[in-house]
Amino acid sequence: MPSEKSRYEPAPPIPTYDEATAGDASSSRSPWPPSPSPVDSRPDHETEAQSLLHHGRPLDSSRRAPAGYRPPHVETDDEGSEWSLDDDDDHSDGDEAAQVRREMQELEIEDPLGDDNSSTTSWTKRIGFSRLSRFSLPRWKWRWRLPRLTVRLPRQSDNNNADEDNAESSETRTRWRFPTQLPTITMTSRDLILVVGRLLALGVILGTVYLLFVSDLFSSMSRRLNGQMFDPEAVRSFVQFNVDKEQIRDSLRHYTSFAHLAGTEGDYALAMDVHNSFLKNNFDGVAVDEYYVYLNYPKKDGRAIEVMSLDGKRAIWSADLEEKDVGVETAGRQTFSFHGHSKSGEVRGPLIYANYGSRKDFERLAEKGIDTKGAIALVRYHGTQTSLALKVRAAELAGFAGCIVYTDPADNGFIKGDPAPKGRTMPADGVQRGSVGLSNWIIGDPLTPFRESKEDNPRLTVDQTKGLVKIPSLPIAWRDAKVLLQHIEGFGEPCPENWRGGVPNVRWWTGNSSSPIVRLKNEQDENEKQTIWNIYGKIDGYEQGEKSIIIGNHRDAWAFGASEPNSGTAIMLEVARVFGELASRGWRPLRSIEFMSWDAEEYNMIGSTEFVERNLETLQAGAYAYINLDAAISGRGFHAAGSPMFSKLVTKVIERVFDPFANATLLSLWKDRNANLESPGSDSDYVPFQDIAGTSSLDIRFDGEAHPSHSSYDNYAWMESVGDPEFIYHGMLGQVLSLLIIELADRPILPFDMGNYASSLGRYLGHLWEWADEKGVTKGDAPKIDLDPIKQAVKHVEKSVSQFEKWEPFWEREVLASNGWEPAVLGIRRLDYNNRMADFETGLLDLEAGGGIPNRTQFKHVVFGPQLWNEYDEAYFPAIMDAVEVADWNLAQDLVGRIAGIIDRAAEALIPSAD
Repeated sequence: MPSEKSRYEPAPPIPTYDEATAGDASSSRSPWPPSPSPVDSRPDHETEAQSLLHHGRPLDSSRRAPAGYRPPHVETDDEGSEWSLDDDDDHSDGDEAAQVRREMQELEIEDPLGDDNSSTTSWTKRIGFSRLSRFSLPRWKWRWRLPRLTVRLPRQSDNNNADEDNAESSETRTRWRFPTQLPTITMTSRDLILVVGRLLALGVILGTVYLLFVSDLFSSMSRRLNGQMFDPEAVRSFVQFNVDKEQIRDSLRHYTSFAHLAGTEGDYALAMDVHNSFLKNNFDGVAVDEYYVYLNYPKKDGRAIEVMSLDGKRAIWSADLEEKDVGVETAGRQTFSFHGHSKSGEVRGPLIYANYGSRKDFERLAEKGIDTKGAIALVRYHGTQTSLALKVRAAELAGFAGCIVYTDPADNGFIKGDPAPKGRTMPADGVQRGSVGLSNWIIGDPLTPFRESKEDNPRLTVDQTKGLVKIPSLPIAWRDAKVLLQHIEGFGEPCPENWRGGVPNVRWWTGNSSSPIVRLKNEQDENEKQTIWNIYGKIDGYEQGEKSIIIGNHRDAWAFGASEPNSGTAIMLEVARVFGELASRGWRPLRSIEFMSWDAEEYNMIGSTEFVERNLETLQAGAYAYINLDAAISGRGFHAAGSPMFSKLVTKVIERVFDPFANATLLSLWKDRNANLESPGSDSDYVPFQDIAGTSSLDIRFDGEAHPSHSSYDNYAWMESVGDPEFIYHGMLGQVLSLLIIELADRPILPFDMGNYASSLGRYLGHLWEWADEKGVTKGDAPKIDLDPIKQAVKHVEKSVSQFEKWEPFWEREVLASNGWEPAVLGIRRLDYNNRMADFETGLLDLEAGGGIPNRTQFKHVVFGPQLWNEYDEAYFPAIMDAVEVADWNLAQDLVGRIAGIIDRAAEALIPSAD
């Protein structure tokens, strides 16, 4: 559990570019400017040990990261080695350690960590020729002196000297040390033999030393001493093909065996299971992190939807509300149907049907003269307004007193295919739960925006926050919606064709103020300081331990959650097991790998957001990438969405993963359907990382088909019989995740696609320009806003990226020209290059005072972010779009200039100054 006394302190900054590159003799060939003086690149061990876990209270202190800083080395893919990932440790640790000590003593190797005053050689790392992808050679210090030899002299006898006879009565051995200068040679037979023998011995020694270097024995020995004897391709194969789908199956069976709403006993039990699993993996750090947040829970008899009699005194019909008892839970019961973060209360009013509940749908009712004030809205999921919370918010703004939401079979039901439990779609009694927390306004705990929800931190009241709706709401099945729709037949206006759903035996009318009165009751338990639990596990990196690749998945579920989120949980736990096994064999990544199990995501992405808010500065400085799992397996089509940085990496990884059902690689299937890396969304735990911390984020999943989302039918039995019966897709996504982690954590140069980011910015601007043209704000002789400053800033990025990307092939040529060795100064430049790549995304944050999207300043990214009303398929530069929506032209133009300046500075930061 994170400790209040152990703050997460960021590591000391990496040396500046000028300091790092000073004094390099090869700088004249580099595209980077020269620098005046070299610096020592070795970070302090205690600083490098800092990680995102340091806000947690370590629960396992038995395992520690390797002591001291160990400079890395690179191993070639084509080098022969007696060590491999399949080695079963034929020799004991003690025998191996003793052998290493003997070798060090015989070769008189000095401990690289034992002599701080000794000078550093010009070579420190060996880079593999075939892939340039794995470091393993530490920095050595040598005393260049010849070894001692023992020479056996011939036996001598002198009859005239009895003492000498006694002295030489047995064979005499004399130890000789070669002098630095040869003595004057007297051409006696014995001296001549000695001189020739010494010269021959010297030749043998020098030849042996040369052969040792050529054969890379020293490199192999150093890798052995450093615990890094792993061929990079063997590592990739190990993490890919050791993913066990049967282990994933067993984990999913367990994690869906009882309901586990955030903050409940079931949630805590599974949190401890994740914690124990991380401990079992022998990670370098495991922690539990508690937060105290606002959550609500349904009461058994606290919810009702009823059609009232004409006098309003009695109910003539009551909705069932609950699903059949379809779970096979081992403890507790199915979760009652309700909306997270919904408003408590009881309201009555005439029932009015409003299609998908978008603002345009409510505007159409107003245009037809239908009075909606004080009415109860009936709307359906999906459609033109995809956000459940914004459906309820739009009803609130239209004057409704309450809102009922159902899943129509035309969107997800028998019209689309066979319903669960035998098919993929929602059955007649299926209820899709969800949150009505306004994540577009405030993400995380709605009572503590901008700060983590620790117990003693100040917080807003429920009435003060802008993150909660003000009217009660409940979800129902289409089975119940059918009766409600039948009751308003003949009231209001006949619905247009695109308003008519798939509920059978219904004549579609809107209803009006004369419709039957409906009573909506939503009394619930509310807790403003409900405890939730994040669980963290970490493998330390040995070159840049302060830099992290983070993998996250939320654990809480509205019901049993086989698809969402526990398919992701089971996959993450299996991948964590594989990496734990790899680390137990002595392997360490260049950068730290952190696995994180979030809580309370379903309510408002709370667990991940509170973590980000608590560790914001450290994440901005040290988090290289975030990979998200959520509804990992709900279909058969591979999808990836996130920062443009990941374009090349994703295609490279999925080329290695084979789909046995399609008899093709994921890459070929991806190309067949013309798929691309999709844009970041705003509905899972990557949002706080991408939009608040500026950490390049990626969400991966198999979907594309209907499934009984957020209902009790999304359980293990459904997954085993319909969703992924053989758990093939679970295994494939585990392979994809493992390979992504290896590439991001263990490539000497981060596999980020800066060129794609530059071209994507131009494409995003094109979308904004097209949207603004449709609004009529950029056309004509007097356009209301001018987007040209952003256009010029994007051109600046393209130019800078073109220059920036020239360094990586330069680095490769330098390493290859050095027979695979990376000079120390070149290594410092490589780390600086990686930092500049990762910092580009962070540089797109608006961190000035009052920065961020106006009125929603929690979101800082100038390119990505949730829309005020997410009715757009693809939308970018959300702050500008918000200003255009409210016709504030001055604000819109100010934002154009401000955003252009931020993009310009991010472009400038890519190229180090020549000063």
